[in-house]
Formats: sequence, C-alpha cells, structure tokens
Amino acid sequence: MDLQGKKVCVFGSGKSGIGAAGLLVQKGACPVIYDGNDKLDPEDIRAKIKDSGETQVILGELPEDVLDTLDLVVMSPGVPTDLPIVKKMREKSIPVWGEIELAFQIGKGTLLAITGTNGKTTTTALLGEIIKAYYPETYVVGNIGIPYTDIVSDQTEESVTAAEISSFQLETIDTFHPKVSAITNITEDHLNRHHTMEEYIRVKEQIVRNQTSDDYCILNYEDEVLRAFGEKVKPQVIYFSSLRTLNRGIYLDGDKIIYDDGQARTEVTEIHDLKLLGLHNYENVMAATAMALCVGVPMDCIRKVIQGFPGVEHRIEYVTEKNGVAYYNDSKGTNPDAAIKGIQAMNRPTFLIGGGYDKNSSYEEWIRAFGGKVRYLVLLGQTREKIAETAITLGFPAERILLVNDLKEAVEICVSKAEPGQAVLLSPACASWGQFDNYEQRGDLFKEYVHKFTTL
Repeated sequence: MDLQGKKVCVFGSGKSGIGAAGLLVQKGACPVIYDGNDKLDPEDIRAKIKDSGETQVILGELPEDVLDTLDLVVMSPGVPTDLPIVKKMREKSIPVWGEIELAFQIGKGTLLAITGTNGKTTTTALLGEIIKAYYPETYVVGNIGIPYTDIVSDQTEESVTAAEISSFQLETIDTFHPKVSAITNITEDHLNRHHTMEEYIRVKEQIVRNQTSDDYCILNYEDEVLRAFGEKVKPQVIYFSSLRTLNRGIYLDGDKIIYDDGQARTEVTEIHDLKLLGLHNYENVMAATAMALCVGVPMDCIRKVIQGFPGVEHRIEYVTEKNGVAYYNDSKGTNPDAAIKGIQAMNRPTFLIGGGYDKNSSYEEWIRAFGGKVRYLVLLGQTREKIAETAITLGFPAERILLVNDLKEAVEICVSKAEPGQAVLLSPACASWGQFDNYEQRGDLFKEYVHKFTTL
C-alpha cells in the first residue's frame, strides 16, 4: 500500500503505537492516534513523535465521522482485536494491520522471526548476537523491547533482522514473511485474550503463513503440537530436541549439542562451556543456532557467541548474595510454564514470590514442580488467593503461604525470614499488569528492594 496521504488510525498510544505513528509520518501518511483511555494527555502523546506535525490524537470514543475517513488501521499488540470498535472497522472494509505488518511492508533485508510461549526473548537476544558477529547490518526488534517500526527506515537490502514476535502481534499480519521462523514451544498462556487453547495455537502457527518451500521453520520436536505441525507446513523444517537423537536436526546428546544436516554430525558445543544454565536454555541455544545456520553463519562464529552469551535480564537473573542468601530475578516468568523453569533452576531451599494479573491460567503443574524446594510461598496481586487455594489443595502447608499487599512487602518479609544457604526467587507465574507497567518494571523494583532491605 502506498501510504502517501493516507489517513491511518494508530490504535494504542504505547511504545508500539508511537513507533508506528512516527514511521507513518516519515512515509507521508496522516496518522490519527486513538486510545480509549480518555485520561491521557494528547500533547504528551504527540510530543513523543518526531516531526509529528498535524498528527491528530483522539481519546475515549472514536467518532463515526472519523471512522468513515480511514484508509488503514494499525493495531498496537496490547489492544484486543475482538473489541466492538475493531469489528466495526472490519465491517467497513478498512484494512486492519498490526505494527509488525506495517514494518514488514516498509522494511528491507532478511527477516528472522521467533515466537513461542517461553524462551523467545532469550532465543531472539542470542540470535541477534550471533548475527551481529557475522553480518554488519543487524537489528534486534519486536516484543524484546525495540519496536520493529523504529528501525525500518534504516534498513537496506543487506540488513538482517531478528524479531521476537508475540501471539498478539501475529493476530494482525497480512503479508508478513520471515525467511526463517521459529516456534520455541506452545503451552497454555494468554487465554484471557485468545479464549481457547486452540485459538492460541492457531495464532502462534500464523508465523509460517506466508513462508514458502524456499524458507525455513525451526520447531521443538519435544512439543507434540509442533512436532505434528512440522509435518504439514510449506517451509523446510529443522527440529531441535533436548531429549533424543534426531536423524536431521539439532539435539542434545549427553553433554554435547550436535547438529546433523542429514549427511554429517557436527558438535556445536559442550553445555559446560555455556554460561546459560538449564535444559530450557539449551533448547534456546539450539533454536538460535539452527536459525543462524539457515542464513549462512559459520559454525565457528556461532560457537564463539553462544559460549560467551550471559543470558537476558529478568530471566533467572542473579541479583546478589547477602548474609548467605542468594536473590534471583525471574520477573519474565509471566506464566506457569515459564515459572516452572525458574524453580527448577534453584539448587537450595527457596522463598518463592509469585502472583499477579490473572490470565485465566491454571497453577497445578507449577505447584507440583516445587519438588520440595519452596520453603515459603509469598503471594501478591490479583491471583494470590487462587494460587494459595490451589497450593493447599495440592498439599502445600498453609502455614508456609504468606499473602502480601505488594512487592515491597514481599521482599521485606523474605529478607527478614530467609536464612544462610537459602534463596529468594521472584518468579510470579503471572503477568505484571495491574500493579506494574510491565515485567521489566516489576523486575527492576524487585532488584531495588533487594538491595535496599539487604543493606539495612
């Protein structure tokens, strides 16, 4: 679509919306930023856009007469696509894109896209570092924190872009077409948005929608949904496995990660040479390695980067050790499956801080994974009673469950009760919304409170 002079509604005024509006201004479009929150300040929103010019900001209700003038709608990922206003837009045959669709249509170069319930941030960050080590024009964007729309004006045909793509973003693609895609795994998440597991799976699988037999898709062989999915997709599939040898693919064999291209086996690395810990991280390494190989990065280059990669912030992040107590920030454990990885990584009795926004998740498997490691379960947020009831039903002692009002109180209690040789882990199994802007803010505050209360 030629955007020059087109009137485009940018739905949502957060980071993604601002990025989309800025790109539209650059391309000569006439953006209208719309946000249902009428408490926001239009001038604050407009000030975030470089050369915003006559960009219009509408808050609260979107007038019918404005709706009738639109050529395109660009959705921010945090805005549900089943809202009545979005349905009305579609009934009027207005194209509805996400901001990644907008970026893709304008952008250039080679796109590598990663989705999945867990592991996608680590995989994207690692892949970005591998690509940077070999290709001079590399970008790392998407759900990892940098809007895709922020960088497309700088891209050339030589650019290689690694993008973390969420299910929310995949709801609104049209021509979005990565050269290499990956789905790390699919477990229950975001059912408050997608309503059913079947719909959540369908949206995740959209990442291959426009791929052809000239493209590649990297899939987790140990995920039954993805194993079956790989048998029916158009792109060439490369599986990875942490549990078995593959005739073709990348897999964990004892202490070694092996790549088999169907003709020869190559050792990628020994896991003891990695800074990343845990089986889930070995899977992330395998996924990133396979993606990099698909775009011609030499194995020696890949090996050097993966062995030096320290991991990402907020994912089982070591904070400090004070008075013999170790503190870990796993704020990115925003669903039960991710939080299972957090508690499995602990090697000492643990004070576990959990709870938060209710995404209609079930917590039984998370609690069963405690494996006797959890000394106290400290709960906050919207889900605290729900998690406490589930834990008690599964036999966790009620006297070792503490309900608190906020994260500050949670950290203060843990610091006062934890003894040498124990750990304190923030791994909420819930989203941060309601009490925090995002999981990053939650993790940053956790670290701030840890340092504050351990030095009193």
